[in-house]
Amino acid sequence: MKNQKTKYFLEGLATGVLVCLTILFLVMSVTRFYRNVEAVRRAQEQAADTSEIHTVTDVSVTRKLGILENTIQKYFWKDVSVETLENGVYRGLLEALDDPYSVYYTHEELVALQEQTEGIYYGIGAYISQNQEMGYVQISGIIKNTPAEESGLLQDDYIYAVDGENMQGRDSTYVVSKIKGEEGTYVTITVVREGASDMLDIEVERRRIESPTVEYEMYENGMAYIQITEFDLVTSKQFEEAYNQAKSDGMQGLIIDLRSNPGGNLSTVCDIARMLLPKGLIVYTEDKYGKREEYTCDGRNKVEVPMVVLTNGYSASASEILAGAIKDYGIGRIVGTTTYGKGIVQKVINLSDGSALKLTVSTYYTPNGNNIHQIGIEPDVEVPFDAEQYQNGVDNQLEQAKEVLAQMM
Repeated sequence: MKNQKTKYFLEGLATGVLVCLTILFLVMSVTRFYRNVEAVRRAQEQAADTSEIHTVTDVSVTRKLGILENTIQKYFWKDVSVETLENGVYRGLLEALDDPYSVYYTHEELVALQEQTEGIYYGIGAYISQNQEMGYVQISGIIKNTPAEESGLLQDDYIYAVDGENMQGRDSTYVVSKIKGEEGTYVTITVVREGASDMLDIEVERRRIESPTVEYEMYENGMAYIQITEFDLVTSKQFEEAYNQAKSDGMQGLIIDLRSNPGGNLSTVCDIARMLLPKGLIVYTEDKYGKREEYTCDGRNKVEVPMVVLTNGYSASASEILAGAIKDYGIGRIVGTTTYGKGIVQKVINLSDGSALKLTVSTYYTPNGNNIHQIGIEPDVEVPFDAEQYQNGVDNQLEQAKEVLAQMM
């Protein structure tokens, strides 16, 4: 009897434990269920919040682009290729940045850009620079014995159109890509010239141009003159050859002419700076995250003679890096007029389909920490260019540079 009671007790205890475990399991399941429901609700709320944030690749934007394309194809007065519209979308995205230096390049335009920086290309032999106020690029220099000189193009001409395509708002690289082409072909450049009542259509032949970016001459009293027209990949070697020749010729003073030099490669100007500057910073850059990158010189080749640097309003970018460093270190005097004021750095980012973006990625500062963007570098001796004297064979700015250098020697 006692054993039977014990049996019933144990069975009841086991049943009670099982019931408790079942209830506990149900409670935990219900709790987990409601937690999952709450998590889903929160996720839905977050999704609802982010649904209000639009990006360029949103479905709604893509749908609108399709509507615009169909409307253009239906109503526009002439046929437009899909490729043209596609490139227009990419260009428009970059133009929305309101930065004339950030642009989209097709594969063909990228190739033209690379040729330009190498210093050998098929074109007309003219230097151009950006003029933000006018909205058109402007011819800043003409290479001697080139089609540009033969055609009658002049420094300060504004390029209004290339082969009938209006160049308003186009950056200098885009304009150059339209001017360049196969050797022996012709391009019609429409220019606006000061003093001319109408625009001028000038036809120019394209030829192989090996850009002489450096010119050297030795004046009396040991004054060496080196002109740098732009900073291409070939420029540092050309400058080194001219500089060494000047030393061999008994250089006692140096004039570096950076007038109308629109800039070029950062690495090239730093290589040239290392042939002239004392030990220390050449330039440093900072991006929007505050990341700083420094470019330095070991000072082993510091210039040992007095130096003058010629600048004007077309001296930009890399030209200002060199002029700014020379001025900050006090190893030379700046003569001419205030430089252009381009104190920002661009980077070319290649895309997988062969196209590319050129984006402004950072601001640069002179060794003393000066940001010259939209300010420029003021000369130590200001000398406005006298066009009338120049037409009579006298470069008044160069003559003033000689006088300043003579006093320093």
